Amino acid sequence: MNFFLDMLPQRAEKPRGNGLTMMMDKGLGLHAIEDLLDMSAQYIDVVKLGWATSYVTNKLGEKLRLYRHANIPVYFGGTLFEVFLIRNQFDEFLRTLEKFDMTHCEISDGSMSIPHDKKCEYIYQVSKHVTVISEVGSKDAQNVYTPDEWVKYMQAELQAGSWKVIAEARESGSVGIYGDGGRVRDEVIDSIVTNVPQDKIIWEAPHKEQQAWFIKQLGANVNLGNISCADIIPLETLRLGIRSDTFDTFL
Repeated sequence: MNFFLDMLPQRAEKPRGNGLTMMMDKGLGLHAIEDLLDMSAQYIDVVKLGWATSYVTNKLGEKLRLYRHANIPVYFGGTLFEVFLIRNQFDEFLRTLEKFDMTHCEISDGSMSIPHDKKCEYIYQVSKHVTVISEVGSKDAQNVYTPDEWVKYMQAELQAGSWKVIAEARESGSVGIYGDGGRVRDEVIDSIVTNVPQDKIIWEAPHKEQQAWFIKQLGANVNLGNISCADIIPLETLRLGIRSDTFDTFL
């Protein structure tokens, strides 16, 4: 850091098991990534290439190499898995992971219906090849899981072989663990943290108010995801209590 400040929360050094920041890349160019990594690489733990943007991204291999050179794991968004699956191309999905030397991937069912036991089978199969991050929750605002369902699905997916489970919110931060207007569904969060290890959960929190809520409730080293590239440094200031939204949290 550039100067000394007392009474700051302890942040683990990378590679972290807790306090992860998962950044969403929705189409950054190569020069933008170079600049981002020059300023912020120490605060980025894993990068998701949002939904199926990897299919239409120019110079995809070069983009992946930039992140890997910075020792930041990168993976394709879970919607890409569903895009392959609904076309009966699961084997092609595995070949695609191999073609691009992917070490991580996301398995989700947010856009299509997959029986949960079948989803867990896919997690188990894919986890033999790469590190699986699975996502729980629907992108349909009308499909609302009960607290017990959140816990049951997360526990089952971790048992099937997921490294981490993501609590769905979309990039809009308006579904899944959030209600109308991005309101945090407290009863869902309480049930999950009571029954699922915190270090296994990545909470999607694209908005500052949501990020601050989780930091205040669960601490500086909560795992947060769907963070925009412009919010990487601002999020770190929230984690450290040096922004007004968390100013008194760690004093």
